[in-house]
Amino acid sequence: MIHLDTGFLIRALVRNSTEDIKFRTWLRSNADVGISSIAWAEFLCGPVGEKDVGLAARVLPDRYPFTQEDAAVAARLFNLSGRRRGTFIDCMIAAVALRANASLATTNPEDFRRLEPTGLQIITA
Repeated sequence: MIHLDTGFLIRALVRNSTEDIKFRTWLRSNADVGISSIAWAEFLCGPVGEKDVGLAARVLPDRYPFTQEDAAVAARLFNLSGRRRGTFIDCMIAAVALRANASLATTNPEDFRRLEPTGLQIITA
């Protein structure tokens, strides 16, 4: 299972980008690829056009919800990683990936490296 971070999804929509090529490879190999509802909401904040939203919705039809349990894990991750300003959304995205037993594909690995000791596996382009 692979979950996409917002940045990875944005870059995957750029034709022939490294992320686009990697994402297409996963889809062709029938890899289980998803995205959290948190990353999806961040993606929808844009700027993003309707065409890209439609395409992303077709290739990622299932958005994994953010649950009560994820909230507790996200808070724990936030506290364990130093309570750094502006990092809570990353902790929320990581919490959903951890629950789904998914690796997290990201274009910003440094945003998530501090969470690797908790079991988060990071994939970069």
